[in-house]
Amino acid sequence: MTTESTYLNQTRLAYDTVATDYAKIVVSLFDDDRYGHAMMGVFAELTRGSEAGPVADLGCGPGHVTAYLHSLGVSAFGVDLSPETVAVARDRHPDLRFEVGSMTALDLPDGSLGGVVAWYSTVHTPPEVLPTLFAEFHRVLAPGGHLLTGFKAGDRIRHLDHGYGHDISLDVYWVSPERVEEQLIRAGFTMDARLIREPTDQERPTQGQQAYLLARKPV
Repeated sequence: MTTESTYLNQTRLAYDTVATDYAKIVVSLFDDDRYGHAMMGVFAELTRGSEAGPVADLGCGPGHVTAYLHSLGVSAFGVDLSPETVAVARDRHPDLRFEVGSMTALDLPDGSLGGVVAWYSTVHTPPEVLPTLFAEFHRVLAPGGHLLTGFKAGDRIRHLDHGYGHDISLDVYWVSPERVEEQLIRAGFTMDARLIREPTDQERPTQGQQAYLLARKPV
């Protein structure tokens, strides 16, 4: 079994297991992230009403980010690896579109999106596999389309045997913003903005700095 299929299967199984309980926690964390909301606001201004196509929230989880973008006037839909998580998203947001799929091979035509969001959805991806994701993001974005990504900043890995009230087996990666930027540029993106914030009291001492990057596919 390849490294890629191993981590995908591990991630799918973990989130299928914790889907309902994960939704209860992650939504409140997002609601408290004022810096993340600021970057989402800029992204929404750039993609709202885009003639290039809708925005895909990749690794959408229970759909909270998709719904937030929708509230900002963005035409957005969600894609997630976990069928159980997609079921939670559909139940919570029946007026929005959610699909099961992998960020490594999206069932989307070339250049069909005006924007891509990967909000903490790459944190279970081994750093050496990130270029595969970024190449896929670049492929599905229309020229001039925008990418917003949020992730844990650093250089370490943590294995979880228990999370969200369940026994699971899941790796979590912290990656330096410099490394992510370098990989995005190699994938063909131009960097537009970066925000590095310190952890909140709720996130200390296990989480560390958080990074938000905004990039675009050149015209």
